[in-house]
Amino acid sequence: MARRSRLLAVLASAVLAVGLAAPLCAQQTQTEEMERRANVLASLPADAAKRHFGSVRAAAPGAARVIGSYAKGCLAGAEAIAANGAAWQVMRPSRNRAFGHPDLIELIERLARRAPSVGWRGLLVGDISQPRGGPMLTGHASHQVGLDADLWLTPMPGRSLTVQERENMSATNVVASSWMDVDPAVWTTAHRDIIRLAAEEAEVVRIFVNPAIKAALCRDAGGDRRWLSKVRPMWSHNYHFHIRIGCRDGDAACSDQDPPPPGDGCGGELSDWLARQQKAMFAPKKPSSGAPRPPRSIPLSAMPEACQQIVLQR
Repeated sequence: MARRSRLLAVLASAVLAVGLAAPLCAQQTQTEEMERRANVLASLPADAAKRHFGSVRAAAPGAARVIGSYAKGCLAGAEAIAANGAAWQVMRPSRNRAFGHPDLIELIERLARRAPSVGWRGLLVGDISQPRGGPMLTGHASHQVGLDADLWLTPMPGRSLTVQERENMSATNVVASSWMDVDPAVWTTAHRDIIRLAAEEAEVVRIFVNPAIKAALCRDAGGDRRWLSKVRPMWSHNYHFHIRIGCRDGDAACSDQDPPPPGDGCGGELSDWLARQQKAMFAPKKPSSGAPRPPRSIPLSAMPEACQQIVLQR
């Protein structure tokens, strides 16, 4: 048990270090993202899985099919959400990450249409998945099977954003500078209610938010707290919330997660997340050790065999 506890502590520290660095690049403009991708491609091995998946521009034909897990997998038959809908707009379109399982796309569109009922005009849709899923050149470890989507915590304006605005405007950071609570100058009851609306969708199995947002939701949830069990704290996620649906019926090759633990998740576990986050954010910064490390990658051969076929299919 002691060895397992030490291992979990090491893994938590690694996730914390990576996760809290994410906000620094989460709102990169189109130019910054393109430069970052170019740097990654320059240092990636030729057989890197993310090189293959990150270069494909179109979905694999055929029926929707999910292979693997959220952080190591792919999908065929993906569907792209329309750039503009009655109650949604797609952000960062040049990233080409607006693809997902058709069931997820349908859910996003339905949630967008329902959003005005809780005072949220509509959804600004961030990253979903690449055309064939798989590991991304930049950013996310998950989002690989078309069952994850990022929804901005910025209210949709009452007009259609220009392409330049979609590529360059920043999402709204709703977390206070203490990293222990939300910013009262930004956070509204509509933020709470759009997250709750998403959590109450039967298909949604998890929603990831910054620990400070989870703390605010725990405080202001009201009498019915059942939906809180789906809302899980996770580093970064202070500009958006991340929705996840489960494996679809008939997708035998899809690897699902265990259900969230029982309860509202507002006790000691959340307190620990908050304490570690605050400690990391205010710890003295270590001096740079020189050249940046090359991006982590796995070879295409390490992906499920069906994913290798899907990404190479023409």
